[in-house]
Amino acid sequence: MNKLDLNCDMGESYGAWKMGDDLAVLPYVSSANIACGFHGGDPATMRKTVAAAIEHGVAVGAHPSLPDLLGFGRREIRLSPQEAYDCVVVQIGALAAVAASQGGTLHHVKAHGALYNMAARDAALADAICRAMRDVNPELIVYGLAGSELIRAGEALGLRVAQEVFGDRSYESDGSLTPRSLPGAMIEDADASLRQVLSMVQRGRVATRQGTEVEVRADTLCLHGDQPGAAQFAKKIRADLEAKGVVIATV
Repeated sequence: MNKLDLNCDMGESYGAWKMGDDLAVLPYVSSANIACGFHGGDPATMRKTVAAAIEHGVAVGAHPSLPDLLGFGRREIRLSPQEAYDCVVVQIGALAAVAASQGGTLHHVKAHGALYNMAARDAALADAICRAMRDVNPELIVYGLAGSELIRAGEALGLRVAQEVFGDRSYESDGSLTPRSLPGAMIEDADASLRQVLSMVQRGRVATRQGTEVEVRADTLCLHGDQPGAAQFAKKIRADLEAKGVVIATV
């Protein structure tokens, strides 16, 4: 049986600034990665998003970032492993408290933006993030790029891991995501996205921008909640996956 978790980044609105359409996307996903205030999100947004996820039966995860509210967490900022550990502990702790206030618990942690991409290739940074998770709650699941340093660090520390794949991003021959600054980084055609996802789920392989294929393990699929028509895309890809016999369920 093919099984896949659908996760989406949420709760990234801040003050009067609105990002994404979380309530419209929630019915179609099984896990939510909720911003913790360092790149987006504020206390009220965190509470409302957590409560909505719990209401929809969606697993609640923390979405920690580099301290970069102005740059939405997408700019690389060099942190020492200790600095990264401290930032992640604080963000996990904050969202865990919000979840507890709403009668829920944290299920997983998925780093955001530049922190995610840096940890995918930097073993020391990946270890710091995973140690922060273990020290706060060793039951938390690491969501990380399939085959990356983050996955290896989580496994080394005895944490459960969920290897993440992307249907709307192209891949490089080393298994990394194509940088957004390069042509072809984003896959905007829904049918092309579905073909890529099915290949990863059913064959364990993904075509790269260089024309080769690399092996991947697909435990969870990222759906970007801030893209245009996110709710419609999430609805379509879930329906199409289920029609192909893929069971959608939390890791």
